[in-house]
Amino acid sequence: MSAQRKRIIFVCVGNSCRSQMAEGFAKHYARQRNLDIEIHSAGTHPAGYVHWDAIAVMREKGIDISQQFSKSVASFDLREFDYVIAMGCLDSNICLANFHGVSEDWGIPDPIGRGLEFYCKVRDMIEERVLNLLIKLKPPPT
Repeated sequence: MSAQRKRIIFVCVGNSCRSQMAEGFAKHYARQRNLDIEIHSAGTHPAGYVHWDAIAVMREKGIDISQQFSKSVASFDLREFDYVIAMGCLDSNICLANFHGVSEDWGIPDPIGRGLEFYCKVRDMIEERVLNLLIKLKPPPT
């Protein structure tokens, strides 16, 4: 793996819940581990806001995502990213044919309208996946 700074983008449909939580976890844990990683999130059809329930369940983990905002995947050149991680909506149109990074679809269910308990389950799934991704980028010392 090269020493240059890695770039990650988390993508979902509205960029109001799942990808926002992933961005929040990734930034939090990257800071804790002193990882030099650029982290973003975006939506294929951005909602224009971060869902209050996502903010609430992340606060339970001590992570504040209330200052993040919903953005369109179209505002990024995905070819510039090392990792494009979809939450459950990977579309062949998202990653261009000449994309040379890693693209994954984590298959995380959309929590909107399913209550706070389900939000917590989704949040915990995302946290585990983000931690595993960061370990790939920099394994813990042995």
